[in-house]
Amino acid sequence: QVQLVESGGGLVQAGGSLRLSCAASGRTFSAYTMGWFRQAPGKEREFVAAITWSDINTYYASSMKGRFTISRDNAKNTVYLQMDSLKPEDTAVYYCAAKKTRTLVRSPPEYDYWGQGTQVTVSS
Repeated sequence: QVQLVESGGGLVQAGGSLRLSCAASGRTFSAYTMGWFRQAPGKEREFVAAITWSDINTYYASSMKGRFTISRDNAKNTVYLQMDSLKPEDTAVYYCAAKKTRTLVRSPPEYDYWGQGTQVTVSS
């Protein structure tokens, strides 16, 4: 089992930044691809970014590329999502997820473990 706990959400003005963290416990963190997803009210869960275990490969949804940066620290069992130039449409609950694989994965059903989510609200 892998337990994931997100933190770092909050209220920010448009154009501002937030850094989300996801702390993992349980199995060998470095063996997992980690992903960030988000879900706004009334919408489906949406892929944001993913990073492989080696920290070499990353993948972003097109609307986030250039504004969001995913990274991980395997020594700290933590994955991060740096979000810059935030827009009101970025408002959502953000989730981190883990899958034991060495490939990039963007489909929510393919992930094995999920955190409880952290709310991000961007005001205009």
